[in-house]
Amino acid sequence: MAIAEPAFTLGVEEEYLLVDAETGALASDPPEGLVDECVSALGEQVTNEFLRAQVEIGTKVCGDISGVRAELRRLRSGVARACGNHGLAPVAASTHPFGDWRQQDYVHKERYEGLAHDMQAVAYRMLICGMHVHVGIEDEELRIDLMNQARYFLPHLLCLTTSSPFWQGQDTGLASYRLTVFDAMPRTGLPEPLVSWSEYQRLIEHMTSSGLLEDGSKIWWDLRPSSRFPTLEMRICDVCPDMEDALAVAALFQCILRMLYRLRLGNQRWRDYPNMLIQENRWLAQRYGSRSNLVDFGKRALVPFTDLTDELLELVKEDADALGCTAEVERARQIAARGTSAERQRAAFEAAGGAADSDAALRAVVRGLAAETVSGLD
Repeated sequence: MAIAEPAFTLGVEEEYLLVDAETGALASDPPEGLVDECVSALGEQVTNEFLRAQVEIGTKVCGDISGVRAELRRLRSGVARACGNHGLAPVAASTHPFGDWRQQDYVHKERYEGLAHDMQAVAYRMLICGMHVHVGIEDEELRIDLMNQARYFLPHLLCLTTSSPFWQGQDTGLASYRLTVFDAMPRTGLPEPLVSWSEYQRLIEHMTSSGLLEDGSKIWWDLRPSSRFPTLEMRICDVCPDMEDALAVAALFQCILRMLYRLRLGNQRWRDYPNMLIQENRWLAQRYGSRSNLVDFGKRALVPFTDLTDELLELVKEDADALGCTAEVERARQIAARGTSAERQRAAFEAAGGAADSDAALRAVVRGLAAETVSGLD
């Protein structure tokens, strides 16, 4: 029986930090009713995250990237309005430049109480935010097959989103320090190569029956079959302050999956590489972001990320045309050339005095991130 073509629908989740609009400091004790206020205005698409200084939004299922744009604009604007009523602002960045995780409290709900109990300091340090992109792949076997192949491109997507160079007032030297924090959790990192959907189900059943986890939502791979939706969920990316950058990455991931599906229809596939090799590119992306040289495993050579971006966009050109997201995907060239939020944050830090006046410079970085998060939404 032929597999029906996937819908390739899109959904995006973003996590935001809540900061004082004047000082830029984390809102370690935000008003109790803030999330309820957001829900009242925006529906159940706004929820708490683990720490009280965070919120999460999720778009509706969208047929194309223009739908995602409308949803993100509505959700970012609504959260910003609710925060503004309390002297706060949302920041779409994956770490806070000078926030201290030891001064934060978590949301005392059953789900998070369990996480805090099980993970202890590993969970308390999770002062990080990410972006998750869901693409509709209804057939379960196809979902696993495309997950196996798409592992190769995860470092490329990370390179386009890095927004976490600072941690607790220090420049870490990394473009995405977020992953350093998140990788301390179990069941993170690159997905396991799997033979079939049934093998994945057996893996989940083995872990749940052994008492290791409650369900598949506790597997936090960089790319996973969603436990709630018939989607592949890409989770490696930092959250982007610039909404148009986020849209570019969401569209590119959608196009990569369609390209891989198209290869399958022609009895072709992307070559499988060991996680050990892909992990090296993951590290390079984490360290250098858009300034990376990644390994082209076919050539066995380091290649500038700008060149790899050009090659990738050529690969998915047909898919971008078919999905109506050519302009969004083409933006990846611009991101690769000018850099991501990590570069802009460092430039803002130096422009505001740098190490000579570190406190003021870090606050300037936060002000810039808050402004960029809501730029162009009106």
